[in-house]
Amino acid sequence: MTSIKKAVSMAVIIMLIITISIGCSQKGEVESKGEITFANAGWESNMFHNAVAGLIVEKIYGYSWREIPGTTPVTYEGVIKNEIDVDMEIWTDNIPTYMEGIKEGKLQELGVNFDDNYQGFYVPRYVIEGDEDRGIEASAPDLKYVWDLKEYPDVFPDDDEPNMGRVYGSIPGWAVDEIMYNKYLHYGLDENFIYFRPGSDPALSAAITNAYEKGEPIVAYYWEPTWLIGKYDFVLLEDEPFDEDTYLEGKTTLPTVRVAIGVSNDFAESAPKELIDFLSKYKTSSALTSEALAYMQNEKASYEETAEWFLKTKDYLLDEWLTPDEAQIIRDFLK
Repeated sequence: MTSIKKAVSMAVIIMLIITISIGCSQKGEVESKGEITFANAGWESNMFHNAVAGLIVEKIYGYSWREIPGTTPVTYEGVIKNEIDVDMEIWTDNIPTYMEGIKEGKLQELGVNFDDNYQGFYVPRYVIEGDEDRGIEASAPDLKYVWDLKEYPDVFPDDDEPNMGRVYGSIPGWAVDEIMYNKYLHYGLDENFIYFRPGSDPALSAAITNAYEKGEPIVAYYWEPTWLIGKYDFVLLEDEPFDEDTYLEGKTTLPTVRVAIGVSNDFAESAPKELIDFLSKYKTSSALTSEALAYMQNEKASYEETAEWFLKTKDYLLDEWLTPDEAQIIRDFLK
């Protein structure tokens, strides 16, 4: 073969390789542009939102991603020190220096993930309304407010003192436990109820789950978003309107918390505008998050599998968060 023929053959081969490579990149994964780190403060909803955002930054923007675990103070400090790029769940009221940090430009807040995260005393809906399908009659039909519990100690009997009712409080050592105990005293529930403190979160959720599965009455402290609230039908007992000056004394409802999406300054400056736009538009709710966690619990699914299920079943969110072309990329991936 002459040198000219060899050169032509080589050129053809090179063109074929380039064509195949372009075709593969168009149909397969986007080219990797680096890695994004997400804060993982240890709770399920945090890891779920990381998986949802991680799927999108990988499939659309071409970044790999991983989580950096730690407690809330550690991950928050990691964002400030530019060691963590994104925190999908900054519970702003739980970080005393958060607003100061935003004002001083130590980190950037892009938006609010959700702010409807309620907590307080819950009862199964069948306690108030009954459940015809399960053959359960309403045992406390007029129960609406926390103080109404005083009329129903016999509906929620204590295991050790049957002549007293039982209300399940918060976990010992949690800040909210003192608030709930103050509420118990403020409304005079100590006259005919025992304030029972479970030893751990699993113990509390097990007591609630066991009672619900049996169709038995129970009144217990809980919070949103959680898989338990997503899986079962509970009613949050109403209270006096929130008052910043008296809620710690148990005299009003507890405040909801702005759960913000924050990023490091380095990330805010270096990330593509379209990626920042996506994170700025990312917004869910406590109810949506609880529903996803319930799916994960029921199906024994991973966070990544749950993220895919979530984006399939809540397809409308793609149009709220992404451009039409970007949303279509995720839809094509999920087919």
